[in-house]
Amino acid sequence: MYVKVCGLRKAAEVEAAVAAGADAIGFVLTPSPRQLTPQAVRELAALVPSGTAATVAVFRGEPLDEVRRATALAGVDTVQLHGEEEPEAFAALRAEGLRLIRATSPATGAPLETGAYGEDLLIVDSPRPGSGERWDPAALGTRPTGSWMLAGGLAPDNVADAVTGLRPWGVDVSSGVEISRGVKDIGLIERFIAAAKGTGPLPPKAD
Repeated sequence: MYVKVCGLRKAAEVEAAVAAGADAIGFVLTPSPRQLTPQAVRELAALVPSGTAATVAVFRGEPLDEVRRATALAGVDTVQLHGEEEPEAFAALRAEGLRLIRATSPATGAPLETGAYGEDLLIVDSPRPGSGERWDPAALGTRPTGSWMLAGGLAPDNVADAVTGLRPWGVDVSSGVEISRGVKDIGLIERFIAAAKGTGPLPPKAD
């Protein structure tokens, strides 16, 4: 099970996620309580040992030139577009040698087929990305195809059931491992990854 932990803002969070077995570490470069500067992302991305996890810069609706500029400054290997970007934007970023993630929701009407816009991975999220809202999986209609990640309302206590029920290729979490909006909890990160990957029973909750 591929696990992406998104919206990390501190060195201890990044180190804990990598140690727990995260496959991708996401950094938010679009307006959000989790937003970082490209320079801050570069410092955090440097903490991820080569070959252990992808480093992902997350954008939502920024102009392509800004995405290129910020990505270069951030020093990441993957770009996630979480808006209504057209296939041409993905093609342009592909030319930069970047790995690509397309994030969408069934509500947008965009195709739920990995690679439809030239992306490597697909995230299927709730209608309000980053809100932590749970959504009805029945809204998927046709099951997504290819290497797709489920996101939206996932947390340590429900991710195993979500994986069992929907059989995604991977999962993506942000608010589900926070103690308040934009504030991650290392224990929750570790519990989420363990539950998603089925590496053992969940550790007890902290008091």
